[in-house]
Amino acid sequence: MRTAESCPVETPRQDTDPLRRPDAVPRPRSSRARTAVTRAVVRRALERLPLQARFADGTRAGLGGPVIEIHDPAAFHGRIGAEGLVGFGESYMAEEWDAPDLVAALTVLAGNAAGLIPAPLQRLRGLWAMRRPDVERNTPTGARDNISRHYDLSNDLFALFLDDTLSYSSALFRGFPASWSLLADAQHRKIDRLLDLVEAGPGTRLLEIGTGWGELAIRAAARGARVTSLTLSREQQALARERVREAGVEDRVSIELCDYREATGTYDAVVSVEMIEAVGEEFWPVYFATLDARLAPGGRVALQAITMPHDRMLASRDTFTWIQKYVFPGGLLPSVEAVEEVTRAHTSLRISRRDAFGAHYAETLRLWRERFTERADEVAALGFDETFRRMWTFYLAYSEAGFRSGYLDVQQYLFTKGTAEARGAAEPQATAEAEGAAEAHGARKDATA
Repeated sequence: MRTAESCPVETPRQDTDPLRRPDAVPRPRSSRARTAVTRAVVRRALERLPLQARFADGTRAGLGGPVIEIHDPAAFHGRIGAEGLVGFGESYMAEEWDAPDLVAALTVLAGNAAGLIPAPLQRLRGLWAMRRPDVERNTPTGARDNISRHYDLSNDLFALFLDDTLSYSSALFRGFPASWSLLADAQHRKIDRLLDLVEAGPGTRLLEIGTGWGELAIRAAARGARVTSLTLSREQQALARERVREAGVEDRVSIELCDYREATGTYDAVVSVEMIEAVGEEFWPVYFATLDARLAPGGRVALQAITMPHDRMLASRDTFTWIQKYVFPGGLLPSVEAVEEVTRAHTSLRISRRDAFGAHYAETLRLWRERFTERADEVAALGFDETFRRMWTFYLAYSEAGFRSGYLDVQQYLFTKGTAEARGAAEPQATAEAEGAAEAHGARKDATA
């Protein structure tokens, strides 16, 4: 189904290697002085934490608890000295340290993240922390490349550790501990709750921003909704269209390769699941303005978003992190406060409901991580090397630890239009911001044609 509300043109982008792998992680240069300072700072931090760090030279640090084995202390401290927490993750990829229970060790670190770096060094963060590359800004062109670097890795890779729904966001369980056999039902429960929030049913015109592999679109169409779903991943688009055909709802679902800023038309409902994390802070106003502009009067928006504490977001928003370098380029998690501030300042959308369920994400990630580990040989058979597998294991464990510690959370939001007076004031601004972004993108395309 292709409608007038779809993107008129599928904008081409420069392809990236679909099997991008980090290969060996070269050890950065770090002066003896910087490494010595780092060693002292790291040791001091470890001594106050409820974990046990064991160094290859026989020394130990920590108050006891989950174990971290540092096999190459010089390389470990050198990487952290040169690249901060990016170096910490790279050191794991390079097998310079390990942990018998990686999630437990990372949970301790995540739970104490705010105090790991001494206050004087925190105040000088702008001098020592790595800065985000300008090339990873989520402009329309940059967003396509950033999304491709993750989601176009390989549909087969994701299928190895996701359940049959191919849902790549937090599930909603009935209870804990969760089991693999219950994951698909828990994903459907999450999707159904979002569709219930926007009252999706027969004849509902629904816009989905961020297709994934099509499960939400299929489930909405089964209710009788007419769905336009937008993605920037060619791999996801191809498989989502195939799944839509197999489900027999092709007449009610259109999967478009389209930036949210290029969306047109009016919809009764808008749903976006864990896509705002890839938008970037500078584009949050345009993103929410687009939701507002595309929503018909009386319509509803359901948003699922990973959030982080507001103070940590402010402290780290300009910093280049390991997760940005290796997993989600251009990504930034918002805070609850940031979502409230942006929507109030730039839209007529108002939060009618917000529900947090971070513990469910921790369980979802555990199931993904265990599945990925069990199928490591199949991952290797797809062409992903040992360094990639350690990278992906660290990513899943790092994320799980964030939710287990409470450092990260996940929210389901329901937004509704404001009062008639608020709509009258905000809608022109929302439409202007959304359409201005699309016009600017069109001008850039014309200039480069």
